[in-house]
Amino acid sequence: MHWLRQLLGGGRVQLDPGRQQALLHDAQSRYGAGAQIRFPQQVEAVTRMLDGDDGLVVAARIVTQVADEAYADLRAQAHDIHRRTGRRLVVNRRNYRPLWKEAGHALRWPLFALPSNLHPYAQVAAAVAVVGEGARRLDRVTDPIPLVTCVFELLDLITAGWEYGRVRVDTDGAALVDRLTVSAGQILAVMDDPPRLPPAVRELMRRNNTLDVHDPASPRAVGGFNPGATMRERLLV
Repeated sequence: MHWLRQLLGGGRVQLDPGRQQALLHDAQSRYGAGAQIRFPQQVEAVTRMLDGDDGLVVAARIVTQVADEAYADLRAQAHDIHRRTGRRLVVNRRNYRPLWKEAGHALRWPLFALPSNLHPYAQVAAAVAVVGEGARRLDRVTDPIPLVTCVFELLDLITAGWEYGRVRVDTDGAALVDRLTVSAGQILAVMDDPPRLPPAVRELMRRNNTLDVHDPASPRAVGGFNPGATMRERLLV
């Protein structure tokens, strides 16, 4: 594993844990739902902030942390539903679609209320863009396999929320799904032995449904988005 050899013995990568912590703190404290600028501008600002190898480490950490927090939240929700109703729900982070098909509106979509306060349309979208653009350098600082797995988890969770969880498809959400798809393709393209596409992604790629995309500030539809076609274009290369 090239990434592990670099971390253990390679002298070319000089990482600064202090700078990484400062970058993460700045991203968490300065951006998100309470910021005074729109999400696309926040994404641009955080993307610029996460430069160099330390920024790439922080971006990978954000993606992984958000995927872990979302999984923990859904497990807690499933446990609560079982406690109250006796209904058992299986939470499989490798394929969220069966969970959302069964539970649907009984679940709360977790990405808007994460313990870390990382917002999917701000810090997360920026981190996803950074790991995609830095795909060729990823194995210098981390193991890309669990990272791309987390990218696919978020892609699965968002699209399942659209379909079964009453999560509205707006321009910020569509932009995030597009970024997730692009970045997943960029990471897979530089791997010697890329993992198989997960079941949820393969299911969506067999579809050709176009979803209405809404203005975040109004109920007005401003365009359409076809996740399956986007995934086929970006991932079947």
